Amino acid sequence: MIYKYQQLAEALRQALQANKWPVGTKIPSIRSLSETYKQHRGTVIQALQQLEKEHLLYVVPRSGYYVVKKEQLPITMTNPAIHFESGGPDWHYFPYKDFQHCLNQAITTYQEALFMYGTPNGLPDLLRMAQKQLATQQVFTKTANIFVTSGVQQALDILCQMPFPNNKKTILIEEPGYHAMIQLLKLKHIPFKTIARTTAGIDFNALEKLFKTNDIKFFYTMPRFHNPLGTSYNTAEKQRLVALAIKYNVYLVEDDYLQAFETDAKADPLYSYDLADHVIYLKSFSKIIFPGLRIGWCVIPELLITTFKAYKALADIDSSMLSQAAFAIYIQNGMYARHQKQLQAIYIRRSKVLIAALKEKDTEGHLQIFETKAMKTHLLLPDEVPVNYLYKKLLQQNIYLMNLENNYITTSPPRNLLCLDVTNVAETEIEKGITILTQTVNALFNERKH
Repeated sequence: MIYKYQQLAEALRQALQANKWPVGTKIPSIRSLSETYKQHRGTVIQALQQLEKEHLLYVVPRSGYYVVKKEQLPITMTNPAIHFESGGPDWHYFPYKDFQHCLNQAITTYQEALFMYGTPNGLPDLLRMAQKQLATQQVFTKTANIFVTSGVQQALDILCQMPFPNNKKTILIEEPGYHAMIQLLKLKHIPFKTIARTTAGIDFNALEKLFKTNDIKFFYTMPRFHNPLGTSYNTAEKQRLVALAIKYNVYLVEDDYLQAFETDAKADPLYSYDLADHVIYLKSFSKIIFPGLRIGWCVIPELLITTFKAYKALADIDSSMLSQAAFAIYIQNGMYARHQKQLQAIYIRRSKVLIAALKEKDTEGHLQIFETKAMKTHLLLPDEVPVNYLYKKLLQQNIYLMNLENNYITTSPPRNLLCLDVTNVAETEIEKGITILTQTVNALFNERKH
């Protein structure tokens, strides 16, 4: 149920975003707002108090409400580099005051809970919110199946070590793949196999052979916005993948780390096609909030709950209760939804600017560009321009590219594969960076040709 004051608060919020009342100015009086929006004075006061909590307004006693000036943290750039390799969230857009408010409120609201050990699953309030949010993403589950973890990394660590009902030992991963998962397998000497993932996806005949002839415990995959390629499986591929997993009793660990930036309402996760409880769904918030929050959640199939809970309880008893409580309030207050919407718009614009710049600047047609809807994309360079040589040349011009060595485990990266990430590159810098990149590629190509 949405209360009248919440509806009015949203209307005022939109007016503020549209700069109806400039920063630092006084907004109309309570009486004036009451007449304009045809709401009771008490409703207006509640709405203004809500916006004050969100740090959009501040009150001056006996004067009224004023528009808060959003503080822009200083950007110190001793070396004006352009980072096409960084996948962390852009810290300039994080609403620090909003989250600080949530932390303060969490300490007040959850006083007793913060001084007690919680449960391995997580803070009950956050689990209920997770259940509702997951349902909007076609992941329908019970709260008993949801676990809050210290990021996706902890979930992967537990899943790699714990026994599975299929009594299999080997883990299958995509190559290239998530560098931290590769490091985990190597460090803990966990048996693994790899399957190549390219622009065309994976070879399903090869996948079926691996499922059939090897003791594959689970297949760890990123169906949406693959790291580092940026590509996604289509619906038919997702359905085929789930069908093969069920047929050969292989679990799928679906890492949906960039779900928050999906714009296609029809792009459902693997989990939505699973009718046999064979998909483990992982979701991270490190790319939209901040990595230090260490909040992720996973949806565990019924047969794995007891074992997963036991392993998690030994790992850390429970994830940070303060982080969970603050994040629960952040979601409940609608702050997360607004922040996600803002970041999504920013990153969509950046990805469009990137693709447009690549097409415009590649005047000699030396780049094979693979468009994606994510902040990540990849290119294939001409054979005459090995990527390692290009790295060195661009580094001299303060352009940083993604080094893919850590994304491969059994082979070396293709010498002509180049991945770009614009998460931390402002729109104004993207075109500049791509201009330098394409000019350098052209120069190296012509140099090698002649």
